Amino acid sequence: MAKKFPAQNFLNRELGLLEFNRRVLAQAEDATVPLLERLRYLCIVSSNLDEFFEIRVAGLKEQAKLGGLASGADGLEATQILKRLYEPAHQIIARQYQLFNEELTPALAEQGIKFLRRTKWNDAQKAWIKDFFMREVMPVLTPIGLDPAHPFPRVLNKSLNFAVELQGKDAFGRNSAKAIVQAPRVLPRAILLPPEVSGCPYGFVFLSSILHAHVGELFAGMEVLGCYQFRVTRNSDLFVDEEEMKNLRISLQGELPQRHFGDAVRLEVADNCTAELAEFLLQQFELGAEDLFRVHGPVNLVRLMRIPDQVERDDLKFPQFIPGMPALLQKKGADMFKVLRKNEVLLHHPYQSFKPVIDFIQQAAADPNVVAIKQTVYRTGADSELMEALIAAAQRGKEVTVVVELLARFDEEANINWASRLEEVGAHVVYGVVGHKTHAKMLMVVRREDGKLRRYVHLGTGNYHPRTARLYTDFGLFTSNEEVCTDVNGVFMQLTGLGKASKLLHLWQSPFTLHPNMLTAIHNETKLAKDGKRAHIIAKMNSLLEPEIITALYEASQAGVKVDLIVRGVCGLRPGVAGLSENITVISIIGRFLEHTRIFYFRNDLAHNVYLASADWMDRNFFRRIEVCFPVLDEKLKKRVLDEGLKSYLKDNTQAWEMDCNGFYHRKAPGRGTATCAQTALLQELGQQIAPAEAAS
Repeated sequence: MAKKFPAQNFLNRELGLLEFNRRVLAQAEDATVPLLERLRYLCIVSSNLDEFFEIRVAGLKEQAKLGGLASGADGLEATQILKRLYEPAHQIIARQYQLFNEELTPALAEQGIKFLRRTKWNDAQKAWIKDFFMREVMPVLTPIGLDPAHPFPRVLNKSLNFAVELQGKDAFGRNSAKAIVQAPRVLPRAILLPPEVSGCPYGFVFLSSILHAHVGELFAGMEVLGCYQFRVTRNSDLFVDEEEMKNLRISLQGELPQRHFGDAVRLEVADNCTAELAEFLLQQFELGAEDLFRVHGPVNLVRLMRIPDQVERDDLKFPQFIPGMPALLQKKGADMFKVLRKNEVLLHHPYQSFKPVIDFIQQAAADPNVVAIKQTVYRTGADSELMEALIAAAQRGKEVTVVVELLARFDEEANINWASRLEEVGAHVVYGVVGHKTHAKMLMVVRREDGKLRRYVHLGTGNYHPRTARLYTDFGLFTSNEEVCTDVNGVFMQLTGLGKASKLLHLWQSPFTLHPNMLTAIHNETKLAKDGKRAHIIAKMNSLLEPEIITALYEASQAGVKVDLIVRGVCGLRPGVAGLSENITVISIIGRFLEHTRIFYFRNDLAHNVYLASADWMDRNFFRRIEVCFPVLDEKLKKRVLDEGLKSYLKDNTQAWEMDCNGFYHRKAPGRGTATCAQTALLQELGQQIAPAEAAS
């Protein structure tokens, strides 16, 4: 029986998420990062924190209402976690705005990219802005005066709003002291002025500044005493009652609109907002003082994410690059099936192109010998060549089966739309298994060759999403190995039909075999170490939280197994604790690309087993999702995964952060040695950077 370790040997998930965002914020602080990319990182932190409050904090508040009993391995109750997370959350947000106001804004201004402050507009700017307000803004505004006939309005999640303090009487003799103005989402939050008006190449005015300047136009004859922007974050976790539900898509469509009006969990206000008005808003949203965040600047930094794309300054962004192409597929119009009959092909995104995946489906859709296509879809985007190819295949009479995960958080609407379009053309659309998200990344094509049916498969660690394939690191494997293809077919049969789980030859699948097989592999290294043999585990993932796996890793460390963990986000394990985990190291890589690969290496007495997976080492991935973990069987490709996906990252001393036993991270530095950056090295090895002159041509 596995040894049980006390709660103090596990770190908290929510506090770990805040530490992760500190590391992302450090990219915005780093002067060696291109200036517009620093702004983008600042926005990414805001986006991450939005989700943190919408999901994690919202969940903790719900737990606290129900009694808040400890549910994690760290033993902390919901109320305890909430108390601990507010201080670091306030610190991170305060540092964000300090960085934006004191460093990024002046540095951008030096480059001719200015945020024009209302107090410094000249006459030409004032005239242009007033005209813009009257034409584009005022017609879509609906000011709401607060009185018995006009109660406090329902404020959309994360929308920009203004609380206005007034004096005087309106046309009906009403004497309302307060009003709310909601800024429509169709309006951009930063408006680009013509250069001849702004006086610089790129002059932006915040929508909040425009509204502040002209809010009096909305309340004719009354005196505006104050106008303060605010934003509320709401619980955005969807609730679908699986016991009562009869049709997942219909149930979800009914639930989606309510996401905008869940319980409030955070209130952001301008730092000049009066204490009285801030307290009034807190009461309206039923929030406490700790839920109030005063900010010096726009209350929604996420909406500034568009600015780098609006500014044509390649010298202030990461160098553009052309993803590489495997040698076997470099010939234009290469027949994917001919190549895959003889070879397995490994793609390492974003360093290598995602185009072969698109080509594979498009060729399958057009090929008269292809009789069936099956694919899982978790995230694919609102505009997808892959989905269009599946629709075309169905229209040509092929058997197309798509397992669409409707509960992919924040992608539900796009997935519902694709499911509808696929059904319209006769494709078989299923929604997986109720209670288990389908997170596996699988694509199978069945083709008639020489009178027989032959299967071809693509398995991946990332989503079938061409845009994120240029931003996230992931591996994809093409194979026609009969045993692997049989396994994949077996998983599809489970997802679309009914019956007992079939025994798989190579794939480890959750919620059935992935967790026990992973534990067995770890225990095997422990046994080898106890037998006096060299033992080594390297694992790379987004998050590590599952307590039995952590316990097994502690036991492996105590037996002498060397354990190297590359965990981008949250890690619940404490490394480097004497007598517990002194043989375990944990690093996190934060760089240009979001590290998304899940790779698991077990030395296994020189067998060198390498697995790729869609799953992190978390409870949800092991027990509440459909996931697949697949071996890399080809020795050359196995070496590539080891070299590119693991060893290169363990050598990184520029973008790597090492974790200490208390869950805090310290950035590695080259010192006097050679600076090594895994992402840069892989981009040079597998891709092709474009010089600024080339990019402009």
